Amino acid sequence: MFHHLFVAVFILYTLSLFAVAWITSRKANNESYFTGNRKSPWPVVAYGMIGASLSGVTFISIPGWVGSTQFTYLMVVLGYLVGYLVITYVLLPIYYKLKLVSIYTYLEQRFGYYSYKTGASFFLLSRTIGASFRMFLVINVLQLFIFDHWNIPFFVNTLIFVVLITLYTFKAGIKTIVWTDLLQTTFMLLSLVITLVVISGDLQLNLLQLWQKASNAGYTRVFDFDWRSDRFYLKQFFSGIFITIVMTGLDQDMMQKNLTCRNLKDAQKNMLTLGVSLIPVNLLFLFLGAALYLYAHNFGIAIPTLSDDLFPLLAMNHLGPVLAVVFLIGLIAAAYSSADGAITALTTSFIYDILGRKNQEGLDQKKQQHLRYRSHFFISTIIVLVIVVFREINDQAVIARLFTIAGYTYGPLLGLFSFGIFTKNQLNDKFVPLVAISAPLLSYVLSTNADRWLNGYKFGFEILIVNGLLTLIGLFLIRNKNNNL
Repeated sequence: MFHHLFVAVFILYTLSLFAVAWITSRKANNESYFTGNRKSPWPVVAYGMIGASLSGVTFISIPGWVGSTQFTYLMVVLGYLVGYLVITYVLLPIYYKLKLVSIYTYLEQRFGYYSYKTGASFFLLSRTIGASFRMFLVINVLQLFIFDHWNIPFFVNTLIFVVLITLYTFKAGIKTIVWTDLLQTTFMLLSLVITLVVISGDLQLNLLQLWQKASNAGYTRVFDFDWRSDRFYLKQFFSGIFITIVMTGLDQDMMQKNLTCRNLKDAQKNMLTLGVSLIPVNLLFLFLGAALYLYAHNFGIAIPTLSDDLFPLLAMNHLGPVLAVVFLIGLIAAAYSSADGAITALTTSFIYDILGRKNQEGLDQKKQQHLRYRSHFFISTIIVLVIVVFREINDQAVIARLFTIAGYTYGPLLGLFSFGIFTKNQLNDKFVPLVAISAPLLSYVLSTNADRWLNGYKFGFEILIVNGLLTLIGLFLIRNKNNNL
C-alpha cells in the first residue's frame, strides 16, 4: 500500500501541473514560450522563483550540511541579498533596455560573434550538467522508494520523469512555468513547515524549544573565523554575492522568468522581493537540518555516511507515512521546479544562440513552432542521456566533481559581462574562447593545489570570484586599445 500511495501522490501532483499547463497554454504562441508575452504579474514571478532557486539538491543537501557546517551557510544567503541588488540595479536595466530574450545576445552586441557563442556555449554546458545532476539525485530517490518495488529500470524512470516535464512545458514554455512555479513553491514550503512541526511534536517540544535545543547542541553557529577554512564567514558572504550574480543574473533559466514581467520596475520589485524572501526560507532549511539531527540522536538512529541521505532516510523510514508523503511531494516540487525551467531555458538558448533566431525570421509561425518543438524534445533527450551516464558512472564523488566543474563555467560569464558593463574597451573577439577556457582550468588547478601552495588555505565558493578575475585579466590582455566605445 505504501508504494501504491507514493505512485498515487506522484500521479495526482503531476496531473495538477498538467491542469495548470492546459489553462496557461490556451492561445499560446512562440512569444508565450520565450517571454510569456511579457505579461506575468511580478508577485507571482517572485514567489515562484523561490522554488526555482531551491532545487532538489537544496531540499536534500542543505539540511544534511548542518551536521558538519552548522548554520555557516547562512552567510552565503546573506551575500545573496547583495547579489540581488546588483542584478536589480545593474543587469536588469541593461536587459530591459535592449529587450533581450536570450541574455547572451548582449555579448554579441557588445563584443561580437565569438564572445556571444562562447557565453552561450558555457551556459548550455553548465546548465545541462547542472540540471541533469539535480534531476539525477531526485530520480535516484524515486527509484529507491517507488520504481525498485516493481523492478522498473532506472532508464524508464528517467524517461518518465523527463517526458512528463517536456509535455507540460512544450506548448507555452515560460508562460506555463511562471504559474507552475507558484504551485511548486507552495508545496515545497508546506512540506518544510509540516516536517518541522511533526519532528517538534515527536520530540515533545514546541518550535521555540526545538530552536533552543539546536542552539545548545551547537548547530546554530553562523560564523567560522578560521580564514583557512572553506567556511570562513567573509569567504561565504562574498561568495554568496557572486553566486547570485552569475547563477541568477547571468543565467538564462532564472532571467527568462524575470524577463516575463511587464516592465523594468516590476522586474526590479520581483528581484528585491525574492532576495529578501530567500533569507527566512534558507533559515528554515537549516533549522530543519538541526531538527533532523536532534531527532536521529534522540531516538538512537545511526547518521548515514552521506549527509544527503539523512532527510530521505528519516522521512521514509522513521517519521511515518504522512511525513513520507509530505517529503515526496516537497522533493517532486523542488525537482519539477528546477527541471522545467532548465529545459525551457536551454531550448531558448539553443534556438536563439546556436541555431540563430535571425535565421528563422523568414519562417512563418507554424514552421517556427515546429522548430521549437523539435528543439525542446532534442534538449530533453540530451538531459535523459546525461542522467543515464551519471547512473552508469555510479560514483557519487565523480558525479559531484562533474557538477563542480560545471560551476566553473560561470566564471567566464562573470568576466565577460563585467568587462562589457564596466569598461568601454572592445576585444579582439576571436581570442575570447581561449581566455574563457583558460580561466576555469587555471582556477581548477589553483583550487586543487591551494592547500600546499597557500599554507593550508582551502577554496570554497569563492573560487568563482578567482575564476571571474582571471577571465577579466585575460580579457584586458586581448582588448583592442584603439577601438573603444
